[in-house]
Amino acid sequence: MSETALTRQQASEAVTGHGWRFVLGSLCTTVAVSSLAGAVEVAALAVAAAGADGERLLRLDLGGQRVLLTVQVPGAMRVSGRETALAVRVSAALAEAGHAVDAVGGPRAAQLLEIAIDAMDIGAVRPFWRAVLGYTDADADDPGAALLDPYGQGPAVWFQQMDRPRTQRNRIHLDVSVPHDEADRRVAAAVAAGGRVVYDKEAPAFRVLADQEGNEACVTTWLGRD
Repeated sequence: MSETALTRQQASEAVTGHGWRFVLGSLCTTVAVSSLAGAVEVAALAVAAAGADGERLLRLDLGGQRVLLTVQVPGAMRVSGRETALAVRVSAALAEAGHAVDAVGGPRAAQLLEIAIDAMDIGAVRPFWRAVLGYTDADADDPGAALLDPYGQGPAVWFQQMDRPRTQRNRIHLDVSVPHDEADRRVAAAVAAGGRVVYDKEAPAFRVLADQEGNEACVTTWLGRD
């Protein structure tokens, strides 16, 4: 199976119809369950279907109401044919056992979180964040690359280059990465809750929103980034 990185469009299309969503370099889905014992059953089926690749690529978060499944290359933000094939195998095994694999259902679809830090000198501040968080480099050859939690527990952290200091706004903001067809609904909900759209010229790749006091967050998708 090829490990050549797919484009975002290719990754999304490869899992369309199989209940998975491509979000922030990962494949994500949820499976509804009625008990923790049911979650353990789903996990066992997924691990068996994933095979040896699952040891490296599959991450599971179990709860009494749903199981979150993520397929991701450790320390990277990309997807290849190996990862999409694993996701399809897991979907087939779960469906055969009567479990619906559908990240669209429920109160929200899959999402991943990034924290963006504004910096004048990324090279100076980045080592601090890597050390204090216990994170690793998303790309060891890029001194300005994002930082990732090696255990997949925390959000990615990336650095936004500033050309002048910003003293009248927050210098850390959240990037909420959602499936491409959920972004409009998420933005509308935020506006209905009292927020406002600050910048949307790069939509659908990202839109900047602010709360009533000017604190910012971006709703981002993979669209428009290839």
